[in-house]
Amino acid sequence: MPYLTFNEFKEMTTKDINEDAFKGLLPKASALLDNETHHFYKWNEIEKDNTWRVQQFKLALVAQIEYFNLLGATTFEEINNAPQTFSAGRTSVSNASRYNPSGSNESKPLLAEDVFIYLEGTGLLYSGVGVRSW
Repeated sequence: MPYLTFNEFKEMTTKDINEDAFKGLLPKASALLDNETHHFYKWNEIEKDNTWRVQQFKLALVAQIEYFNLLGATTFEEINNAPQTFSAGRTSVSNASRYNPSGSNESKPLLAEDVFIYLEGTGLLYSGVGVRSW
């Protein structure tokens, strides 16, 4: 079962993303958030969890979908395949880095930074060792 419906998504965003795009971006965004939250909602039922934490998780999912839609890509390679420089005749354009004037050694992350705005303080980012009984 998906974590988020299209109707919930539309209520939480101001971006104009159609249902087909949403359905295409949701699986990868969900997989990324599962990875970042150590698959918390694979082990725990989302319907039975604290409503505030569920809301924050869904807002993080919306932020990730918006990020993918903005970039037009869902993989690290697609996001970072833009050339650092290109030339056309005597005109040269460089995509300079904030950290390095040549633009090298910097890449865009696969996970949207806005995700952390929503997940911090929820406990979903906990990276300690847990005990699980099988």
